[in-house]
Amino acid sequence: MGYKNIASLFVALVLVSACSSKPKNDYDLNYDFKALQSFTQLAPQPSDDPLSAQRIQTEITQQLSQKGFTENASSPDFKVAYGLLTQDKPKDSGLSIGLGTGSFGRSGGIGVGTSVGVPLGSDTAKIQTIQIDIIDTKTNKLIWRGTDSFDFDGDGDKKAQDTAKAVSRILAQFPPQP
Repeated sequence: MGYKNIASLFVALVLVSACSSKPKNDYDLNYDFKALQSFTQLAPQPSDDPLSAQRIQTEITQQLSQKGFTENASSPDFKVAYGLLTQDKPKDSGLSIGLGTGSFGRSGGIGVGTSVGVPLGSDTAKIQTIQIDIIDTKTNKLIWRGTDSFDFDGDGDKKAQDTAKAVSRILAQFPPQP
């Protein structure tokens, strides 16, 4: 599978994963992940968000190193590629409907109520999706993929923390346990 096809698959995964709060992963069921010891990161695709791209790259190296993998650009066992996509998502409408029951003395009743919130500011929010691919160096085939999405509306510090948490959640599932 070419790296150019990864972008089209990434968009499809974004649509599926944007609705979830738990990272998703898929992998080659017949691959021996225990043989992996060293990695290198592929050059990232050009991004309109270079700060996030750098944060992701740094966090991938840190997370894989904490798992016992060593960075080795000259002869790695696997390559790591990643992609990120930031997009708008609709905010909640602010419409609430409630149903309640109650009693007062000897009488009871049922009530229905509605509430409409008035949105202040923008009517959209940002969500960022990160996809991390693990590619076997010898066969150049994708062997593992992880994806996660998170709200991306905070300031720089909040974005950095949320990015680190997302990468950590994704790589917590790598290597897969049988």
